[in-house]
Amino acid sequence: MPKNKIHKGLLKRVRISKTGKVRHRSAFHKHLSSHKSGKRLRQLRKDRYAANPDAKRFEKLLYRRLRGRTQPKSALHSSPSPEARREAQKAKAAAAK
Repeated sequence: MPKNKIHKGLLKRVRISKTGKVRHRSAFHKHLSSHKSGKRLRQLRKDRYAANPDAKRFEKLLYRRLRGRTQPKSALHSSPSPEARREAQKAKAAAAK
């Protein structure tokens, strides 16, 4: 069975943060900025996070689980921190004895 190909065009336009949120550039910032206010242009300079419905669409294009703006962090499975891993190993060793 062939492998699924991710959507390269989308991958070039978004960045996925470590928590699984999708960052993208704001629209309406590249040109025709003379009639836009300074406040609007400053706000457009910032990267935005994709909303939940968009993140859900991106999941299908990228073939991976993502997290939207309002989804809890528990929606993603992440690796435990080194401290948590050590504690789990100590508990496992104590239970084995």
